[in-house]
Amino acid sequence: MSICKSVAWILIIFLILLGGLIAPFGDILGTKIGKARFSILKLRPKKTATIITIITGGFISSISIGLLILFSEEFRQRLFVDIPFLQKTLDESRKALIPLQEERKELEGKINLKEKELNQLKNNIKEFRRGNIVIKRGQTLFIAEINSSSKIKLDLTKIFNEADKFVRKIVIPNNKEAKNILLWRPSDIAKIETIASRGGNWILLIKSATNVLKGDNYVFVSPDLLENKFIVKKGDIITSSILGQNDLNLKSINLKIKSLLRETRDKIRSKGSQVSEINTNGNFVKKIRDFLQENQNIKFKLEVVSLRDSKTIEPIVVEINILKIAS
Repeated sequence: MSICKSVAWILIIFLILLGGLIAPFGDILGTKIGKARFSILKLRPKKTATIITIITGGFISSISIGLLILFSEEFRQRLFVDIPFLQKTLDESRKALIPLQEERKELEGKINLKEKELNQLKNNIKEFRRGNIVIKRGQTLFIAEINSSSKIKLDLTKIFNEADKFVRKIVIPNNKEAKNILLWRPSDIAKIETIASRGGNWILLIKSATNVLKGDNYVFVSPDLLENKFIVKKGDIITSSILGQNDLNLKSINLKIKSLLRETRDKIRSKGSQVSEINTNGNFVKKIRDFLQENQNIKFKLEVVSLRDSKTIEPIVVEINILKIAS
């Protein structure tokens, strides 16, 4: 390693001396050519002298590079090996950068979309503050039952007219002459007709596709067809929970009941129910409290039980029973 460093220093000193010797020679040569008024390619002597000086400088550089290539193995490796390797690495890096650029574009697109949604939300908030929005986007405007028959188109026409009349009372109550303010895509209606014609019992939900301001002339809607099926039947145990020794106080029992009703609502909605609230029957809290006073030091089970058959849009009515668990 020390030998290589010594050789490198010797080579550097030699190149400095060589450059120092050749440079004055080129300058002297250029001066003499200028004085002799020597001309190349019919150029003026001064320009000819300048060209000779440039050639001399290029000669110095060529000798320097040649000597480096001849005596320095490290320089040869850097020049003939590392540069192609670096070029290859650069090409690979550029190729690897392409998917990152695509991801960046996709991310920028998502950011722009979120900004638009945020701006829309801000506008909606402003409209809410002004009190002008009478129908929110996604709000269910009308619900109707459709039975499979040969008169599906006629049924849909009647439903449309009833829904249109209902919405007009909300949006333009003072305009008695307005009609057909509901707008829905023909493709949606064709899809509903196709599905309903296969048979069965269906529920048609007509939802608002946009926020609607009071006084708007049109309301864009999107219909949604759901199967009218049984969600729960009378006597079904929808959810249940165990009460331990630490739960036998009024506060814990109330929390358990609230949690059970929340789980019940989530469960029936996952089955397709369109109701948002659970109806309870009877003073079950008093019944549970009285039961616990008569039965101590045992485990209990709370059950949410359906009191009726309920389909997709029908209310869910339940009671909460408390049972002993054998120890």
